[in-house]
Amino acid sequence: MDFADDAFVLAARSHGDTGAVVDLLTAEHGRRGAYVAGGASRRMRPFLQAGAQVTVDYRARTSEHLGAARLEPVGQGPSALFDDPLALIGLNAAAAVAQGALPEREPHPGAFLAFQALMAAFAVPEVWPAVFVKFEAGLLDDLGFGLDLSRCASTGTTDDLVWVSPRTGRAVSAEAGAPYSDRLLALPPFLLGAQAGLRDGDVRAGFALTGHFLEQFVFNPLNRPLPPARVWMLDKLAEAGRL
Repeated sequence: MDFADDAFVLAARSHGDTGAVVDLLTAEHGRRGAYVAGGASRRMRPFLQAGAQVTVDYRARTSEHLGAARLEPVGQGPSALFDDPLALIGLNAAAAVAQGALPEREPHPGAFLAFQALMAAFAVPEVWPAVFVKFEAGLLDDLGFGLDLSRCASTGTTDDLVWVSPRTGRAVSAEAGAPYSDRLLALPPFLLGAQAGLRDGDVRAGFALTGHFLEQFVFNPLNRPLPPARVWMLDKLAEAGRL
């Protein structure tokens, strides 16, 4: 099985004396592992970091075998964020979430586009935490567990949606959810439309929302916790007053 595609590096580890095994999120062919000859070299090491964008020429005997890949870097990659440690922490968390949530060898073009949008957002410190929440919501949607935030699950109204059912992922209006508010998840307005601004606590509520459903529908069935890199990112965002 051979293909050429755009991709982001999610993770890499040394293999043998000179090679590396790289986990890639490709645009059209899903998450793929590949052996990269010379991947441990000084020339290639910088663009085998999590979040690096590459073009990949992939070859494998069958779809079930670990393929071999030739990679070429695109743009600056993670080096553009070296002056922003918090953004680098976020980048590593995003790669860990994508690597842990996405099955191998299944096309998920929506997940690739969401990851691409998040990579661009890391250059804007005030924006990227909210975009990270939207990335996770997009990941859930692409995996078939999308949140239904279009109308109230109880009344059908599209107005004053402020809660989400932790069981179904459907929105609930303020009036319908008032008697059960202690059991519902807060729905931050920025997830309902691009025009909504960010209020204090909205990003925290967004991460609680997407984290709940990632845990319930994606990681728990795999007997895995949410990635430690995501937990670390939330701790650092809280320390920086960004949640």
